[in-house]
Amino acid sequence: MSSAAIWLLIVLLGIGTFLIRFSFLGIIGDRKLPPLVLRLLRYTPVAVLPGMVAPLVLWPDSTGGEPDAAWIAAALATLLVGVWRKNLVLSIAAGAAVFYLGIWLQA
Repeated sequence: MSSAAIWLLIVLLGIGTFLIRFSFLGIIGDRKLPPLVLRLLRYTPVAVLPGMVAPLVLWPDSTGGEPDAAWIAAALATLLVGVWRKNLVLSIAAGAAVFYLGIWLQA
């Protein structure tokens, strides 16, 4: 694929994304949303983030798409510390520590 085609694709995807978001926000405008919708919208980041991270953990590019114990252990440590301590920085630090420990043990 040529670089012009890639840039055209990026621009078209940007326009499409803008139109989708603008149509949603334009329809709603300043109207008040029902409480159920507001409650569901609060869960959107919590639902999107695992969807983005899970493929990176289960099929990492660095292993050729094969599951790796270090990645999975780091994800579990991050999740467990995050649920236990409810501290983002601590959970990231725990995940990084377990990941590097796993890599060191595999070497």
